[in-house]
Amino acid sequence: MITITDKAKEIADAESLAGQGLRLRVVGGGCAGFSYDLYFEDKIGEMDEQFESNGVKLYVDPMSFQYLENTEIDYVEGLHGAGFKFNNPNSKGSCGCGSSFSA
Repeated sequence: MITITDKAKEIADAESLAGQGLRLRVVGGGCAGFSYDLYFEDKIGEMDEQFESNGVKLYVDPMSFQYLENTEIDYVEGLHGAGFKFNNPNSKGSCGCGSSFSA
């Protein structure tokens, strides 16, 4: 299961999803090995896992799901800007800036 916090839901709602969901992916890259990718999507893939959390549809491909299972997606604002934050219990470490992780 993948969940989204109330604050992250507010941001998604502000974008007027209108039938779309959030596509969550893990891609190779970054200084720690993997990076998160998140964008709005209106089509679910044939093999995707689909979740709904706080009324927001979440789409995850099978490869990414193995790295994202039990992850919580939050939205944070701080001195270095604002954005979605992945609280991922599967992560074994991350880079200094927090934009990539290792599993």
